[in-house]
Amino acid sequence: MAQIAPTSNRASHVLAGAEQRSRLLLLAAAAVSFALSVSLWFAGHELQGIFVGLWVPSILSLGAIVLPRTARS
Repeated sequence: MAQIAPTSNRASHVLAGAEQRSRLLLLAAAAVSFALSVSLWFAGHELQGIFVGLWVPSILSLGAIVLPRTARS
């Protein structure tokens, strides 16, 4: 039984790393969407800027739904 604990600990560590990368990817996607939206807006493409700007809350909402929440102590 002593050998099972390190394996499960390693598996949970790998899953935690994957969750962290997923969160970072979603935040990066939202930031890129925001930057693209602002760029389009100030380049004179207001409607396209608004359309791309709507992606930001959608991306963040997807992350809130898909990614599991960690327990807060």
